[in-house]
Amino acid sequence: MSDTTFRLLERHQRLDKLLRRAQAKRFVDPLEIARLKKLKLAIKGHLARLTRRPSSAF
Repeated sequence: MSDTTFRLLERHQRLDKLLRRAQAKRFVDPLEIARLKKLKLAIKGHLARLTRRPSSAF
């Protein structure tokens, strides 16, 4: 696993934790929820593109 992939996975997990906390609040901020979901989805897409890319063998 590359360093970039590892950092993206960590960030994805952090966003997931923040999203769960935000959804559990008594007064949910729909804009904050949408922002976190959008960031999480963008990271997921970036990870998918990285894993589809053929690795160069040296």
